[in-house]
Amino acid sequence: MELDELKSLINDRMERVQKEKSPAEIALLMGKKTKSVTGKIKRSLLIELIVSILFTLICAAVAVFTKYDALRIYFGIFTFVSLLFIPLVYRKLNKTKKLSDTILPVKNNLQVLVKLIREYIRRYFQLTMALIPVSLIISFILGYTDGDLSNSSTQNSFFTDLIESPLRLTFLIAYIILFSVGMYYFTKWYLKKLYGNYIKQLEDLIAELEE
Repeated sequence: MELDELKSLINDRMERVQKEKSPAEIALLMGKKTKSVTGKIKRSLLIELIVSILFTLICAAVAVFTKYDALRIYFGIFTFVSLLFIPLVYRKLNKTKKLSDTILPVKNNLQVLVKLIREYIRRYFQLTMALIPVSLIISFILGYTDGDLSNSSTQNSFFTDLIESPLRLTFLIAYIILFSVGMYYFTKWYLKKLYGNYIKQLEDLIAELEE
């Protein structure tokens, strides 16, 4: 047998030995690989939780201390919405911790975690898109009923002056369109940055387990 053939035979046998790992060894190996990924997901959820709490406190402060009734109602509504969002993020964070802290079975845990985060992303995106028209409608209603927005010189409301000015109306429509489109793509990018890339890494790890 030639030297090259001997080397090839030895390499083949070493590869077979390396592939023949017990379930415990596979779990340990995959656990090390997933530790950094799940850690980043937990960090992203923790950041979101902190930001949500801070946003809620800011909205509540504006609602309490502002002298304008329209702003008080507007930020009061968003304080309520944020208070509903905080427990959702907290529960997702706890579930992610439980799944990532359990060693076996690795594959099942990863699949459940991917499903959990994908569902969270979907609900987050739906909520954000729903809040765009809702916030705009509330703004228009509050602005229409707010006497502070009236033009004191003509006694016309803000919206009366707006309708009578094609330039202002065009600017407002363009602003609404650009704001909505911008929020759509920003939310897509934001969720991909926080979770999408890590989900892809987890799916690659699942594919390795299935090989």
